[in-house]
Amino acid sequence: MNRYVLSFTEVDKSSLPLVGGKGANLGELSRIPGVEVPGGFCVTTEAYDDFVATSNEFTTQLESLQHINAEARDEIRTLGQKIRTHLESLSIPAPIESEILRAWRQLGSEHAYAVRSSATAEDLPGASFAGQQDTYLNIKGEHELLLHVRKCWASLFTDRAIAYRAKNGFDHRKVLLSVVVQRMVFPSVSGILFTADPATGNRKVVSIDAAFGLGEALVSGLVNADLYKVRGEKIIKRQVAVKQIAIFPLAGGGTEEREIPPDQQSEPALSEETILELARVGRKIEEHIVRPQDIE
Repeated sequence: MNRYVLSFTEVDKSSLPLVGGKGANLGELSRIPGVEVPGGFCVTTEAYDDFVATSNEFTTQLESLQHINAEARDEIRTLGQKIRTHLESLSIPAPIESEILRAWRQLGSEHAYAVRSSATAEDLPGASFAGQQDTYLNIKGEHELLLHVRKCWASLFTDRAIAYRAKNGFDHRKVLLSVVVQRMVFPSVSGILFTADPATGNRKVVSIDAAFGLGEALVSGLVNADLYKVRGEKIIKRQVAVKQIAIFPLAGGGTEEREIPPDQQSEPALSEETILELARVGRKIEEHIVRPQDIE
């Protein structure tokens, strides 16, 4: 088994210490017949460890974080920016870079990719680290891929993440991050499906939020999403929102926010057939994982 890069087919839910929550879940999903997961790989936490070990400056900066007060916002902002800038400019060791590029070329260097942070501790009893690290969409080319892997590593030290760890007594020296590199899907519609209704906890009701364009607009709260609820094979709620903006990919890489044409803003994002098919896929995933799921 390679120390630095693992494909989705090489990982499962037991791989969390190496590939974080997102990576482990994508590996597990890839094992379910009939569930289509875009191809990808995980840059392991061992790669992060060996990357930061090349810098004595980073070690010194990390020691400075150990004594920082969660309320010292100016100090956190200054030190966090210094650490992020340093990590983003630090060279990736040749063996790690070689493995990342090998896996990328195997999947197809001509494609666009999502480069996503995958923390080893996103949700714990009494603490949640979810959403504290960064995700980058529609990344193209070797230089941009390697840059955004470093940016994900550096996002362990956003102001929010530093303050949260300081407030809750987590050791900054023990945080680890994997990076998920996954072939992009360019959807007309994206969303989140819950196999248990998040509003009521009812495990017999599937709840779907959906909007036009890439899902970043929905998860960041930029848009109101349509809401659909399914019980069995019946749609029991259909609440269509006015969707004024969406995020779309740019041809050269990256994304942009665009206004939805006025005559389309109140159109349903999903057809009845698609709603029911999504609910069936959600139930299949829930059955495999054996607990309620939220699925992008």
